[in-house]
Amino acid sequence: MKIAILSRDGSLFSCRRLREAAEAGRHSVDIIDPLSCYMNINCDAPSVHYQGRRLAPYDAVIPRIGTAITFYGTAVLRQFEMLGSYALNNSAAITRARDKLHSLQLLAKEGIDLPVTGFADSPDDTGDLIEMVGGAPLVVKLVEGTQGIGVVLAETPQAAKSVIDAFRGLKAQFLVQEYVHEAQGRDIRCLVIGNQVVAAIERQAQPGDFRSNLHRGGTAHRVVITPAERAIAIKAVATLGLEIAGVDILRAERGPLVMEVNASPGLEGVETATGIDIAGMMIRHIEQHGQRRLLSAPSR
Repeated sequence: MKIAILSRDGSLFSCRRLREAAEAGRHSVDIIDPLSCYMNINCDAPSVHYQGRRLAPYDAVIPRIGTAITFYGTAVLRQFEMLGSYALNNSAAITRARDKLHSLQLLAKEGIDLPVTGFADSPDDTGDLIEMVGGAPLVVKLVEGTQGIGVVLAETPQAAKSVIDAFRGLKAQFLVQEYVHEAQGRDIRCLVIGNQVVAAIERQAQPGDFRSNLHRGGTAHRVVITPAERAIAIKAVATLGLEIAGVDILRAERGPLVMEVNASPGLEGVETATGIDIAGMMIRHIEQHGQRRLLSAPSR
């Protein structure tokens, strides 16, 4: 198969591992910077051009699109989809997952339990907004934040009002969420491929922090998840229409709570902590899809 990896930096761990896994399966691989792509959009002969040349068709595309380039990156991915490439995660699903508010609304609609979450625009609503999520301490989170950036723990009502007012002053879109005390700075990252949880790790925040992201200095180890955690992770990924995702779960007294679904999960933390070849599983998932397409193709 001919596979393209859409990424701005081919030297990143995840891209390197995906390339190695694809080449081990005797596939040809190109790493393409989506921002260097430009497109001819028409009904007769749509195309993607890159560094002065028209790209030949790819059997599959693996999107490793950062949050900062979601708009243009998904536009490029849509163009590949128009040309018949299989996208490991399609553009519509990535767009849904990247909009934290929209994704939480979709998950809640499907009965998936979440931390109590508030969203508002008017500064007149601040007091009621804080009470709606159970009061302080609470978490204020930028809608477009990633890797723990733009996530603030407000421990008192006054601190919560100050953070909310600061975010509003910056014209930033944000969510207010209940703080789950019993999680104690820990969460579970479930790596889902298709309809299976293929790996799970518990992440622990560094002392003095509540954010368990590995990019923020957190640590991780392999963990055994419960049937309820497995089921909610799989359902969350299916709800957003993704094929592969990292599902972040908090262990609350009332049961597992989905905190976020990441459409482009990093592989380094999960592979290092578990020793599982996640990249290889992703390539095999693409191969299985390719085989299904061949079997379903009309005979000539």
